[in-house]
Amino acid sequence: MIRQLIQNCRIPGSHGLHDIVLHGTTIEKILPSSDGGGSSMSDMTGMIHGELEENHGQYGFIFDAKGGLVLPGLIEPHIHLEKALLLDRMPGDAASLQEAISMTAALKAGFTEPDMIQRSIEVIRKLSSYGVTRLRCHVEVDPMLGLRAMNSALTVKEKMEDMMGIQIVVFPQEGIISAPGTADLMEEAVRMGADVIGGITYVDPILDDHLNFAFELAARYNRPLDFHADFSLNAEDEAILHIANKTLDYGFQGRVSAGHVTSLAAMPREKVKLCARKIAEADLHLMTLPATDLYLNGRADNDNTRRGITPVGLLREEGVNVIYGANNIQNAFTPFGNGNPFDIALLLAHTAYMGSEADTDTLVEMATLGAARALGIENYGLRSGAQADLVIFPVQSRRELIIERPRPVGVWKNGRLLTTKVEDGECYEISYR
Repeated sequence: MIRQLIQNCRIPGSHGLHDIVLHGTTIEKILPSSDGGGSSMSDMTGMIHGELEENHGQYGFIFDAKGGLVLPGLIEPHIHLEKALLLDRMPGDAASLQEAISMTAALKAGFTEPDMIQRSIEVIRKLSSYGVTRLRCHVEVDPMLGLRAMNSALTVKEKMEDMMGIQIVVFPQEGIISAPGTADLMEEAVRMGADVIGGITYVDPILDDHLNFAFELAARYNRPLDFHADFSLNAEDEAILHIANKTLDYGFQGRVSAGHVTSLAAMPREKVKLCARKIAEADLHLMTLPATDLYLNGRADNDNTRRGITPVGLLREEGVNVIYGANNIQNAFTPFGNGNPFDIALLLAHTAYMGSEADTDTLVEMATLGAARALGIENYGLRSGAQADLVIFPVQSRRELIIERPRPVGVWKNGRLLTTKVEDGECYEISYR
């Protein structure tokens, strides 16, 4: 297996420059730079001290990061691939969540497998160009689509495995009870290879029936769960508490996620605290989706328009793992997006009042370590023995990364360099202010 040397990296939480040795698909070791960059190792990165061998000829490839910031590969934890890039097909703009669902449902009749594969791959290439090496996508099954989207997702997962690690959520967008036949399609999708059981709390008439089916299916096939939940500004919408209780009943702590959960933003602070404590007790992972949540929430308000971002700061204070995702790219739910996770981070920074240097560190952690925890990824991070998914940015700090949001100068997936800026075979010179 090839050994690679990445020289002169900046590592979050550490001083000076470092070198990273890759062996095959894993990180072999991380140590102070051979060019003299001293370091005090942080507990967070779990790096190994050592001496770099003098003989650089033992490496099949040497990459000079020139002081760029290295992170583990970014993770997109919540995205819909097969219904991305639909702007040119839409009859108009959606003015509500229900309009977005209805408009997309009408368009689905024209989805073919080649079409869904093509659009999914286009989005994956966008994500990869910004440093994303893993994602979790929600794939719709219903009587209209049948298993076409599932077939497409499995094809994409195999075709793009050298670029992107993909988890597939089988997702009943139209409901399970409300769309007869969906339950059987979901189970068949799991047999085909779905990694995660999905659910949606605001479509079926009886929430408990919906949750019971999802948890039973997850228990039967030993799969984690990921819900779309409480996407509203109705303070009475408390499906997340039902999900938390089911999680505790089934012993699924740490294996259940929920996206949106914007109804928490409409509740009194003390009520949110009680909800947050129950969410933390069940070790649920919450995925805020600000591009969609801001775009669709609050449209019915005539005065003092509410925007509907789940209360990230309060939830984190209570110990909840809150992360963020793109959700949709260029469709009825979100008519924007180019695949850069840190565009979402910047949006969240403004709307959740996360402007301090410590907050920007948190925003980067949410797209890396926090997302890895939510997706159950164990061999992850900047440490010896972790999978060699790495990304290097032409910045010197996490704060600068959120401010500038540049494309990376190098992205590695499973130890394979996917993209870099080069001129005449040499690494492009990175200029810092």
